Amino acid sequence: MKIHADALLFDNDGTLVSSLDSVNRCWTRWAQEYGLTAEDFARVGLHGRPAAEIVADLLPADLVPRALARVEQLELEDVAGGVVPLPGTLDLLATLPAERWAVVTSATRRLAEARLVEAGIRPKALIAADDITRGKPDPEPYLLAARLLGVDPARCVVFEDAPAGLRSGRAAGMTTVALATTHPAHELAADHVVEDLSAVSALVTAGGIELSVRG
Repeated sequence: MKIHADALLFDNDGTLVSSLDSVNRCWTRWAQEYGLTAEDFARVGLHGRPAAEIVADLLPADLVPRALARVEQLELEDVAGGVVPLPGTLDLLATLPAERWAVVTSATRRLAEARLVEAGIRPKALIAADDITRGKPDPEPYLLAARLLGVDPARCVVFEDAPAGLRSGRAAGMTTVALATTHPAHELAADHVVEDLSAVSALVTAGGIELSVRG
């Protein structure tokens, strides 16, 4: 399958890198500190959403600022050795000019940059939770990334592993490619579904980016 685009927009965790073990460790410890149970987490959407929204759904408003700072502290302390690039990530990014791609993450800029550096990834363009007022599944994060790169949203391809992120990309009017790295393929509504980024290659020309998607 061939896809033509002017820019590629990547979610980070679960798409470019795996930090799942670190996330599980940190949020489990955080939940224990705040007396939260698995049932509490089951009633709110988790994957692909900003931590600020998750914490606000779980705790009274007066506890949110300190609780949010605490979970970010735990995650930052757990970055070293807890984040690795997923298959195909480094090879694909190496073929792309820096001005043709961006990372669009629900993590804070501080945490996102720490995870990306740990995985050996240094994007020129990054949209993080600090930059937006409405997180995924709202289209705002991806529309902001397209604006930052100076590209028509309709000429962008979004790579995501989470249903919330895929909804965000679709709402922004972008082509979506789902990675079955954290959810089974049947749970992912996208234009294309692949196992991971090793199924994607890119040819950059004067006219844009020609993607080959095998899946």
